This record gives sequence, C-alpha cells and structure tokens, in this order.
Amino acid sequence: MAISLKNRKHTAARTASRLRRQMRGRKKLSGTTERPRLVVTRSSKHISVQVVDDLVGKTLASASSMETDLRTYEGDKTAKAKKVGELVAERAKAAGVEGVVFDRAGNKYHGRIAALADGAREGGLTF
Repeated sequence: MAISLKNRKHTAARTASRLRRQMRGRKKLSGTTERPRLVVTRSSKHISVQVVDDLVGKTLASASSMETDLRTYEGDKTAKAKKVGELVAERAKAAGVEGVVFDRAGNKYHGRIAALADGAREGGLTF
C-alpha cells in the first residue's frame, strides 16, 4: 500500500501525523477471508466503518452514522458510534464474519473509536 505524503504538501500537521500513523499501522494489518479488516473512518460529525477482505478487495459489511435510522437516534456522537459498532457487528455476522482485525486508521483508541469497538464487541465480533 503506497500512501505518499509528498503529494500532500499543503496538509495540516495534525492530518499529516495521522496519515503517518495510518501508514505504520497499515504495514502490519491485513484483512484475510477468515479475519477481515474493520476499517474506521472518522470525521468531525460522523463515523463510518467497513468490514473489508483485502485479499479479494471487497467490502463485506458497512455501517455509518449518516444512515437514516441512526440520524434520528438520540444521544451524543459517542453513543452514535457505539450504535454504529453494534450495527456493523450485526451485518458482519449476517455475512458470515465472526472475527475481525481492527484498523483504527491512525486515530487514537479513545472516545468514539473505543465506543465503536465496544459496540462491535457487544454485537458479537471478536478482535
């Protein structure tokens, strides 16, 4: 996986640091058919997650806080992230996935990322 920082000359220091952390983690993580990769994408307002089989290059399940049933969900962003984790666990189990490799994409395992992981574990996924 080639993520080049040279093409991103005018990115903020915080974003460049996260991209460097993401590259370090991506060198070590890979999703297989038995244990696909659970990829987290976080923005300032929303969070989305995908279960990806890297050998085939296919998304097996996904969930996002931008879906209509989660937009009406009451609670703060951390509560919504936990609900997204439970939803992706339900969809992954329907697709036949029991265990995953957690890819936090350079984000700290804290706050919404940790809540999403806890929700996925409560939904039945094993990390």
